[in-house]
Amino acid sequence: MNEADALELIQFAFQTLLKVSAPIIITAMLIGTLIALLQALTQIQELTLTFIPKIVAVLVVASIAAPFMASQINILSTLSFSRISTGF
Repeated sequence: MNEADALELIQFAFQTLLKVSAPIIITAMLIGTLIALLQALTQIQELTLTFIPKIVAVLVVASIAAPFMASQINILSTLSFSRISTGF
């Protein structure tokens, strides 16, 4: 294994990490921004108002995006194991 192979594998791992985490992070950011805007407009400063909608939205998106996330992780593991079995 040379440096180019290692770099390619690391780059693919980072791309997979971004693809897998993006749906959850984007959902949490959007819901958090909407809740913050709602709190600023209505001046309701309830702490549970920020957590519960975010948790529910993240769980819904995670359950919907789970097949996509699993397929991306499967592709990465298949690539990694194939490179290990062939000696890179």
